[in-house]
Amino acid sequence: MTAPRTPTTAEELRGAGLRVTAARVALLETVRHGDHLDVETIASGVRDRVGHISLQAVYEALHALTAAGLIRRIEPAGSPARFEGRIGDNHHHIVCRSCGVVADVDCAVGEAPCLTSSDDHGFAIDEAEVIYWGLCPGCSSARSS
Repeated sequence: MTAPRTPTTAEELRGAGLRVTAARVALLETVRHGDHLDVETIASGVRDRVGHISLQAVYEALHALTAAGLIRRIEPAGSPARFEGRIGDNHHHIVCRSCGVVADVDCAVGEAPCLTSSDDHGFAIDEAEVIYWGLCPGCSSARSS
């Protein structure tokens, strides 16, 4: 028995109903190989792969890929939007108050939505988004010395 073949980036885009372009392929791969990247960093990564691309085209592609569920957008308070390739598992994030580094935190307890709301106001809740705040190890040690 052979292992299932992993779809190519182009196949994933087609499967999500999106047109395949070199820029979209480069953008999706940049986000997936990065770590909670901001738009400027993503644009730079795409330019390294395909040459010139406008910032507007990057924003449009990010919107399309997010809407299609191929990437995830997070917006920690007071920070620019960040994008990641880890999707579909309802994980959370921890953000350093000093340097802004972001790290993934697996679901707090159990399965999605991880937390039970004290009042659901009639909503059918299927996800909880939690952002933990603190200092990363580097900033903690710098502050204590």
